[in-house]
Amino acid sequence: MAIRIITDSAADYSAQEIARRQITCVPMSVTFGEEQFQDGVDLTKEQFFEKLLSGKVFPKTSQPSPTMFINCFEEAKAAQDTVIAILVSGALSGTIQSAVLAKEMVEYENIHIVDSQNATLGMRVLVDRAVFLREQGCDARTIIEELEALRPRIRVYAGLDTLEYLQKGGRLSRGQAALGSLVNLKPVVKITQEGCVELCGKQIGMKHAFRQIANILEEDAPDVDFPVYFLYAYDRKNCVNFIRYLSKRGMDFGTPKLRGIGPTIGSHIGTGAFGIVYVK
Repeated sequence: MAIRIITDSAADYSAQEIARRQITCVPMSVTFGEEQFQDGVDLTKEQFFEKLLSGKVFPKTSQPSPTMFINCFEEAKAAQDTVIAILVSGALSGTIQSAVLAKEMVEYENIHIVDSQNATLGMRVLVDRAVFLREQGCDARTIIEELEALRPRIRVYAGLDTLEYLQKGGRLSRGQAALGSLVNLKPVVKITQEGCVELCGKQIGMKHAFRQIANILEEDAPDVDFPVYFLYAYDRKNCVNFIRYLSKRGMDFGTPKLRGIGPTIGSHIGTGAFGIVYVK
């Protein structure tokens, strides 16, 4: 009997990272017109953004089917293993609903479904903690309690470089996007404690977006016992400049951990976004 840790592709792990952690990653579906892909299986992050930039078709992402979870859960049941599934925020996706339905169909009690109330690298913080605790020999209950204590301390802030994809996704009108682009508006967003993406600032120019997030960091210091991640969407330039800006303000996080985001969030914010993920 072992503990199996399952997540979904919204966590933006690479295939190598998944293998190294000995976890299972259930892929989201990404559709471009008539073409359908499985995130991280037959569509890389780079291929996704290249298709996005081509501008031919706006992508749609959809949750994994219950069948994909059933396959994982049936294997665990046959081996009498315990499952801890740490999944993308229920406020952003129906993935948790698919997993809950699969659990009911498998009829196996040792399946624990955890709403990360997060996405991308915020999910990674929880999954990596679960992997670490498993390696320390902790049981499932201890791991879940630790995750529930850690979850409200995770912070995700990001600055957007373009309004185009918010407009294409229906989150801004064409007029709002045009006006915002005219004045070089850079929205700053965060993931809330309820797992929603929320606007927390509108800055004129990227440096002002850097300043807003840096001010937050000064008031809400990261816990040095956990990694600090810097996220970027396809193009690293703004992320690298943000790290340099923080350094000039005396904030040194050691060797920066830069990670690219994938389709789940990338389809909404587009290229050039930057951000930071840390534990308060």
